This record gives sequence, C-alpha cells and structure tokens, in this order.
Amino acid sequence: MGKVEGGMKCVKYLLFGFNFIFWLMGSFVLAVGLWLRFDPKTAALLTGNGAPDTFFIGVYILIGAGSLVMMVGFFGCCGAVRESQCLLGSFFACLLIIFGSEVAAGVFAFLSKDKIIDDAQNFYKKEYSENNNSTLISIYQDMLKCCGTAQSPCPDSEPDIKNCETEIKEFFSNKLFIIGCVGIGIAGVMTIGMIFSMVLCCAIHNTREVI
Repeated sequence: MGKVEGGMKCVKYLLFGFNFIFWLMGSFVLAVGLWLRFDPKTAALLTGNGAPDTFFIGVYILIGAGSLVMMVGFFGCCGAVRESQCLLGSFFACLLIIFGSEVAAGVFAFLSKDKIIDDAQNFYKKEYSENNNSTLISIYQDMLKCCGTAQSPCPDSEPDIKNCETEIKEFFSNKLFIIGCVGIGIAGVMTIGMIFSMVLCCAIHNTREVI
C-alpha cells in the first residue's frame, strides 16, 4: 500500500491535528447545548402547561451535532493516520451532515428569535393575567429580577426593576445569540476539515493508482 509523501504528508498531519481540535470543539458544542438545556433559569422559565418549546429545538440540534462531532473527530483521526479512503470518505460525508445541522441551528436561532421571544412573553402574560401570584410567575420574577408586564407594572416595585416582558426579551436574545454563533462558527471551521479530507483522500487514491 502506497503512502503519501511530501506536501500530502503535511496535509495528513494537518488533518490529524484538525480532527483533534474538532473533537475538542465537539465537546464544547455538546457542553453548550447541555448547559442551555439544563440551565436552571431556562428550564424554570419553559416548564408548565402551554410553555413554548420552540427554543429547545435549536438546543437539541446543538446537542445532537456536538455528540456526532466528537465521534466523527475520532474516526477522522483514525482515517488520517491509517490513510484509509473509506474512513476519510465517511468522515467527509458525516462532516457534510453536521455542517448542515450546525447551519440549521444557527439560522433557526436567528430567524426564529422574534417568534420564540413572543411565545415566551405571551405565555408569561397569559399566566400573569390568570394568577399573578402563582408559583410560575414567582419563578419568572425571581429568576429575571422583574415584576409585572408592560401593561400592568407592579405598583410597589423599585424604580430599577424592569417589567418581565423586557427581561424575557433580553434573556432569550442572549441565549439565541449563543446558539446562532456557535452553530455558524463551528460550521465554518468544518469547511476546512472537508477540504483537507478530500485533498488527502484524492492524494491517497492517486498514489495507489501509480503503484
């Protein structure tokens, strides 16, 4: 079996290094996804009957993609070291799938931002109008350090306390910004991995043809 030499050998080790970094990035994406899913504030605000679940769709995409990235990064390292066309081809195909998932999570977060915020605000306003002393309303107010709504502010609240609609918007805007940036950022890095894997795969194919 022919081994790649010269510049392609450099690509081989670059791909190996990339995959190690890729594995670390997968761990980071998975950690961010799990943090967003099980963050006490987020979980508390999105529990209860009728609570909007749109936000968690993007989070679940991140968790799935992060897990897959870790697994694919490991097989990518094996493919680079063994110079296996099969493993490198599978690595490229998996990267393409993950690339689509990460872009989808990022685009979803940015495009669905207003809907997710509106759903959360409407859910809060509905619960507040039915019973403004309920446990759920107390959770919102304690977590976000807010009180009342834009139309029904708390009369005895301190001047620096904002209404909960404003705080809900700020809270979810920050979370969705994280999802969008992580998804699109990782997708951009994966483009480099796909290029390296295809270059090395073609080099291995050409080397074996010569032999």
